Formats: sequence, structure tokens, C-alpha cells
Amino acid sequence: MTSRPVALLMADLGVTKTHSRPHVSDDNPFSESQFKTLKYRPEFPERFGSIEDARAFCQSFFPWYNHEHHHSGIALLTPEMLHYGTAEEVIRQRQQVLNGAYARNPERFVKACPKPLPQPTAVWINPPVPAQAIEEIVSARDSVSRPCDLVGVGLVLKEGTA
Repeated sequence: MTSRPVALLMADLGVTKTHSRPHVSDDNPFSESQFKTLKYRPEFPERFGSIEDARAFCQSFFPWYNHEHHHSGIALLTPEMLHYGTAEEVIRQRQQVLNGAYARNPERFVKACPKPLPQPTAVWINPPVPAQAIEEIVSARDSVSRPCDLVGVGLVLKEGTA
């Protein structure tokens, strides 16, 4: 028996290598995003003097991240606002401010009165694939000669699956 590269073995088995974001680990995009925010804070040091220094830094970072930092992925709200149910009130207050700005200077808003971003209803790492999309993928799969070449909507279908 001869040794073969794992990539060739996987290709023979119909396993397709995919990456959600190029050159970035996709183990948990939420953790990756949080870590990037941590690294790019102005007060993040080039080096920590000790493990205790790193822990002390994180003791102040995480409360800021959860209670003060407005996240673009969740309508510029904080995780605390969503967790404790105050997001609706914050969005209502934002709408009042926007209404006031529109009333004072309607010419600044070309289309209409601005609206705040809506509160997210769900946050997913891998959202479920709708049944219609699965049917389209299966139909496309049946029309190709090599099923391992078919990748769609984050879903890879191989021979014998539907």
C-alpha cells in the first residue's frame, strides 16, 4: 500500500474543501470578530508583561465589549441591550431623535425620514438552508458529472445524498 496526500484521498471520497472567509479560521466567526476588536483597541499593548497583566486587561475589556461597544452586526446595539430586552426602547429613542432631525432639516434627507436599523431577530453562524434552495441544489447536482464540484449556499451535496 502506498501513501497518498490527504487532499487526494478527500477528493476521491467526494469531500470538498471549502472556506467561509479566505485565509481566516472559520471555527467561530463570532470569536474571531471579538478577537479582532480586542487586538485593535488603542490601549491593547504590543506585549503583556505577564499573564496577570493580560488577565487584568481582559477584565476591563470584556465589560466594555458587552456593555458599551455598539456592534455593527446587531444594529449598533450592545449585547447587553439585546440580552436584557432594552433594545426596543433604544431603537424607539433613536427614531425620536431621527424624527426631530428630520423635522428641523427635511432638506438634508433626500428620500424620506430616516429609520434606525431594525433589531435583529436571529444571529447565525450557519443559517439553516431553506427547502427550496436544497431542491435547487439537488436538481443542479443531478445535472453535473462530478458531484464533488457542486458547492452551493454553503452546502456540499455528494452522491447518494439529498
